[in-house]
Amino acid sequence: MAFVSITRLRVRRFWFMPGFFQLAARSLQQAAAAPGNLHVRVLRDAKLTFWTATSWSSEAAMRAFLVAGAHGTAMHKLLDWCDEASIAHWSQESPELPDWLEAHRRMTTEGRLSKVRHPSAAQRAFAVPHPVTAGGRTTVFR
Repeated sequence: MAFVSITRLRVRRFWFMPGFFQLAARSLQQAAAAPGNLHVRVLRDAKLTFWTATSWSSEAAMRAFLVAGAHGTAMHKLLDWCDEASIAHWSQESPELPDWLEAHRRMTTEGRLSKVRHPSAAQRAFAVPHPVTAGGRTTVFR
């Protein structure tokens, strides 16, 4: 059994991007090396939007990563840096990550909003644009 986590973040201003990229890169390295991590994938989407997909050996392993190190620091910064943030979690038999179509479907049907201090109209309406139609680039870390 694997625990899957999908996140979607939209950075609200271009000038937040240097700090965002620095913490994102460190967080991705942290995730790939974290105990219990099975897979990490990132999608750079349009309009300063980023998706992550990770699979874990357990929910406890994901939660330990969540609050530690660079990722823990990033979570606090994202409150101000992002105007859209959402997350979806589920358990499945396979450790393989879903494709971005399935990630989007799960986000819109089972996901929830994450707190941001400056929510966009789309965040308030929980409108999640489809990632593939925006023509993003996927990076696989593991």
